[in-house]
Amino acid sequence: MRALVQRVTHASVRVDDVVVGACSRGFLILLGVGPEDNEKDAQWLAKKIASLRVFPDTEGKMNLSLLDIGGEALVISQFTLYGDCRKGRRPSFVGSAPPEIAEPLYENFATLLAKEGLAVQKGIFAADMKVELLNDGPVTLMLESPEKK
Repeated sequence: MRALVQRVTHASVRVDDVVVGACSRGFLILLGVGPEDNEKDAQWLAKKIASLRVFPDTEGKMNLSLLDIGGEALVISQFTLYGDCRKGRRPSFVGSAPPEIAEPLYENFATLLAKEGLAVQKGIFAADMKVELLNDGPVTLMLESPEKK
């Protein structure tokens, strides 16, 4: 499971010109699911993101987590995080999970993140979405669940 995490002052997602999810100060999380991913990956990633210390403390150092600041999260499904551009000019997406695997894990990840104590909103799985954000910093990190053994 992969997550591109962006620290934002605000973010929103629209489907058919209607805002379906938004957050204020916190994270915009683009979430990709691989074919081998499972509940453990979702749990690990939710805990990691909730406690990721990338918000400034009173001295301006990245010492505070999303939980510490009472931040919010907007989670967007993003199968293109598994795009492979090494060959040719058109990305291959065979490394991403099929929808019947990806959608439940995406929904579960958002639920697990909320169970960590965060206000969480989502986009709509597999919809054509328009995402707006104001990246703060900018701070953008790629996280990936641990490799399976």
